[in-house]
Amino acid sequence: MKRILIADDEKNMLWALKKALKDEGYRIFTASDGMEALDVALKEEPDLMLLDLRMPKMDGIDVLKKLKKNNMKIPVVMITAHGTMESAIEAMKLGAIDYISKPFDIEELKVVINKALNIGSMQEQIEFLTEELSKNTGKVIIGESEKIKNVLNIVSRVANSNATVLITGESGTGKELIANAIHFSSNRKHKPYVKINCGAIPENLLESELFGYEKGAFTGAVSRKPGKFELADGGTIFLDEVGELTPAIQVKLLRVLQEREFERIGGVETIKVDVRIIAATNRNLMDMVEKGEFREDLYYRLNVIPIELPPLRERKEDIPKLIEFFIEKYCREIGREKLSFEEDALKILMNYEWKGNIRELENVIERLVILNQGRIIKKDMLPKEILICENKEVQFVLPEEGINLDEVEKSFIIQALEKTDYNQTHAAKILGITRHTLLYRMEKYGIKNKN
Repeated sequence: MKRILIADDEKNMLWALKKALKDEGYRIFTASDGMEALDVALKEEPDLMLLDLRMPKMDGIDVLKKLKKNNMKIPVVMITAHGTMESAIEAMKLGAIDYISKPFDIEELKVVINKALNIGSMQEQIEFLTEELSKNTGKVIIGESEKIKNVLNIVSRVANSNATVLITGESGTGKELIANAIHFSSNRKHKPYVKINCGAIPENLLESELFGYEKGAFTGAVSRKPGKFELADGGTIFLDEVGELTPAIQVKLLRVLQEREFERIGGVETIKVDVRIIAATNRNLMDMVEKGEFREDLYYRLNVIPIELPPLRERKEDIPKLIEFFIEKYCREIGREKLSFEEDALKILMNYEWKGNIRELENVIERLVILNQGRIIKKDMLPKEILICENKEVQFVLPEEGINLDEVEKSFIIQALEKTDYNQTHAAKILGITRHTLLYRMEKYGIKNKN
C-alpha cells in the first residue's frame, strides 16, 4: 500500500483529500503546517508528499529545502494557488516532481499522483542501478537530463531479463558504461562479465578469441584454449564495436544467439552456454544491412532491446555536472585544490558541440586541471580548437538580385549527400536535420539515391 502525506492548512481541503485518496487504497498521513509536515515526513518516509505552497510556521519551499538538506528523496507534488507560478517553478528547481493549482478536480489530482509515484519508483530504480555500477566498477553515470533518465529507466527495466541488448550511439557517449550498468544491476552480477572489442582484434584472431580452439587446430595451437563465450558461461558477454564483425563470424554469432551453442575451432564437440549478450556499436547497422555489409537476421537478433545513447550536444544540461565531476576527479588525483570556472568559460563549454562527446569533455577538463596554475579557469585558458569554434561565425551574403530558396536548399542537400557518399544518416547530421526530414526533402526535390 502506497503511503501519501498531505500537508495543507485548509481543514476542509485536508479532509476532502484524505477521504478521496483513502478510497483509492492509499494510506494517508496529514499535516496542517510546514513544521508538522517535515516532522511526519522524516518519521514516516512516505512514498509521496502533497505539499501546499502557503502554510504557517514553514512554507512549502522551506519544507522542500529542509528535505533536500536531510537528503530525503520523497517525491513531492506542490499544491499552488492562482498567481504563485514563480514559486511553483522554484519548487520544481528544488526537486518537486510536479505541481497542481487550486482549484483542481480530484480526478486530475489522481492522474498527477499516479504519474508522480511512477516517477518516484523510476528514480529509486535508477539510484539502485547507479549505486551498483559505482560499487562494482568505481564508475558512475552522470546526468539528470530527460534523455539520460530515459536510458537509465530502460536499463533498470531490462537488467534482470536475459534479453539481448544493442547499445548504439556515437563514440564517447558511454556505451560501455551502460553495458556495465546492465550487468552489475542484474541477477548475473556475481557471474563472469567478459568484454571484447571486436574492432581491436585482427580478423584472423577474432574467431579463436570468441569461440576458442582445440590443440593442433592451426600452427601454434599447442593446447586447447576456451573462447570468450565459454569464459562468460552463466554471466554476460559484451561485444563492443559489433559492426566490425566479418560475414563469417556474423554467421557463427547468429548461431550462438539462436541456439546458445558452438564448436571450438578444430573441434567436433558442441558446447552449450548460458550467456547474456550485450552488443554495442557507433555504426548504423540498419544502413549496413541495406548495403549488404551486415546480416539482417543477425541485426534483428541483436536488436531485441535497443538502447540509443544521446550525444552530449543533445543533453547539454548535463554538462555542468559532468564538468564538476571531472574537476573533482582530476584535482583529487594530483592532490590540488578544487578549481572553478569563470562564467564566460563555462558558457563557451556549454555551447561547444563536443563531437567527441563525454570522452572529449573529460580530456579537456583533465588538461585544464593539470596545466592551469591558478584556482579559476578563464576563457583564454580553454583549448584553441574550442575557442576557434566559438569565434567562428557562418554568414551567407544575400545577393542583390535575391535567391531561389528551394534551389539553395536542394543544392545543400545534394552537396551533403555527395560528401557522405549518399549515407543519409551522416548527410542529415551535416545538415542539422533528422533522417526522416532529409528523406522528405529528397522526395520533395526529386533527389534520387546513388545507384
